[in-house]
Amino acid sequence: MKKIFRFFSAIGILPVIILYGCCRLILSRQRAFADMTQLLALFPGIVGEYLRLAFLRCVLPSCGQNACIGFGTIFSHPTAEIGEDVYVGPYCILGDITLEKDVLLASGVSIANGTQQHFIDRTDVPIRLQGGEFPRVTVGEDSWIGERAIVLADVGRHCVIGAGALVLESIPDYAIAVGVPAKVVKFRKKPDGDGIQ
Repeated sequence: MKKIFRFFSAIGILPVIILYGCCRLILSRQRAFADMTQLLALFPGIVGEYLRLAFLRCVLPSCGQNACIGFGTIFSHPTAEIGEDVYVGPYCILGDITLEKDVLLASGVSIANGTQQHFIDRTDVPIRLQGGEFPRVTVGEDSWIGERAIVLADVGRHCVIGAGALVLESIPDYAIAVGVPAKVVKFRKKPDGDGIQ
């Protein structure tokens, strides 16, 4: 059944791919991509999920065929990468990121590119003109990011990030981190490799 849905989604998404190509001639690639993901974010239900996935599989460097991208989710960078069996809940906002395989994002998760996107040192120059740094953010394999968390740094493999957490610094593998700012409270794996520590 999934193969049938994928086939019809690939056909159904062709007009959007053509529109995307035309927009890229007028706008920047990044702007055209963001506009198309906003448009596709509005399609509800399973049809929307398959259309979003078909589009992303055509335009991203890599996107797993079993990924699920929820309603209202917007991508801002055409260089994002999505692994196999990734689940992205409704209303997520995602920047220049890598989501490795089996990553789960709950509803309303934001993953932006670092804490220095806007330099603020000078007051004689508007903030929008001061530049910034936009490091790519990676969420490691089999990690789960809780509802409405904001992630601005890498998250390791097999991690759990609590709902509403604010990740400002890299989180190591197997960590469970919660709070604002997010702090590691325990590890899912003991140093000898068994169970929760």
